[in-house]
Amino acid sequence: MDRITAILFDKDGTLFDFQASWGGWAARLLEGLAAGDHGRHAALAAAVGFDTATRRFRRDSIAIASTAEEIARRMVPHLPGHRVDDLVASMNAQAAAARMVPAVPLGPLMDGLAARGLALGVATNEAEAPARAHLAAAGIADRVDFVAGCDSGHGAKPAPGQLLAFAAAVGRRPGEVLMVGDSRHDLLAGRRAGMATAAVLTGIAAAEDLADLADAVLPDIGHLPDFLDRLAGLPPRA
Repeated sequence: MDRITAILFDKDGTLFDFQASWGGWAARLLEGLAAGDHGRHAALAAAVGFDTATRRFRRDSIAIASTAEEIARRMVPHLPGHRVDDLVASMNAQAAAARMVPAVPLGPLMDGLAARGLALGVATNEAEAPARAHLAAAGIADRVDFVAGCDSGHGAKPAPGQLLAFAAAVGRRPGEVLMVGDSRHDLLAGRRAGMATAAVLTGIAAAEDLADLADAVLPDIGHLPDFLDRLAGLPPRA
């Protein structure tokens, strides 16, 4: 593995705890779309892999790593009169206002990583505008050198376009970049881009779902400094 000089983060499930951030939001979205029709509500929940009783996404949910358009296409057959484009626009607008729950205190972590000379970026299959809104709300928009969403012109994961665009933007070779994510889409994109990969468990997937594509599986991104120290051959911090 090359010396790591840049880190590219997925957003949902990586920077922010997935279930804590999106469970309640999804419940409200589905209730609004169902408009009191219990059969429609059940069909919508099944289409996106959402457990209405626990207000949590299932491990096989399409929401783990899909774009808003892909999710909308799953729901539209159960929503007579709705168009995919209109549903995507509505979902993105509502998503921008969703309250994200950081996986760890993000400001200190980002500052510590930047102090190591690392370039930092975010690549998400969400649209870019809500992603930037969430980073700003978390107080870390100025800590990242690059943000790409599924509509930023680089494609969406698991294709490597966003990742290669980050490497080019910050002047790093792909092999110097660590891709950090909570889904197979994130890690597969990293492999395809020729980057190192680290999985975190603050999304929906379990360790066994990710281990074969990851150079390391970490509980959360707060463990990245220790992981980087191990790569550099430094002794554990006290």
